[in-house]
Amino acid sequence: MKVLLADDDPQMVRALAITLRARGYDVSTALDGADALARAGDAHPDIIVLDLGMPGLTGIEVITAVRGWSTVPILVISGRTESWDKVEALDAGADDYITKPFVIDELLARVRALTRRTTPAPAEASVVRFGDAEVDLGSRLVTRAGKPVRLTPTEWRILETLLRHPRSLVTRETLLTAVWGPTFQTDPSYLRLYLSQLRKKLEPLPAEPRYLLTEAGMGYRFVPDEDG
Repeated sequence: MKVLLADDDPQMVRALAITLRARGYDVSTALDGADALARAGDAHPDIIVLDLGMPGLTGIEVITAVRGWSTVPILVISGRTESWDKVEALDAGADDYITKPFVIDELLARVRALTRRTTPAPAEASVVRFGDAEVDLGSRLVTRAGKPVRLTPTEWRILETLLRHPRSLVTRETLLTAVWGPTFQTDPSYLRLYLSQLRKKLEPLPAEPRYLLTEAGMGYRFVPDEDG
């Protein structure tokens, strides 16, 4: 499993690289944003772990650039704790966000969860259509009005879970476990951010969702068309 680790703190990069390599990961490193972007293209990592405040290109700029051609999982590690920093990173295409200082076991758990979700599932002939969107659950392809829609791995896992339980209430706890695993806690507010992103990409009127609905205080529900 290839990990690209990007942070402008050489000591942190060295310590994390040693820890990850000791657990069998193939680690490449970068100390600035431009190098991180170049290595993302050359090394084809299975996951990118990066800081936001890097010289050259910021972490947000790296995420945005990578999302132009790849759905590789991106885990942000940052000392920025404000909610708007997290929102900006997730909106740019990051899959998860952990603040410094962090416990190494939690970081490793998040890496495992993100890489586990990208392991291809057996192909199946299951296509879900709603509105002008079409989702092939077997090939993991999403189109809207015939044009490809790029989803991050986290967005895909949330959408897949909802689509596999049409009309049923999927609780927040169920989604959190399905996406991030049962071994650690994730801020439930992340779900609101990801659902907002999915609605922007798939709903005819994102502000008035027709298909990806919120059940206040409980969870979410996918409601297909009547003939779907």
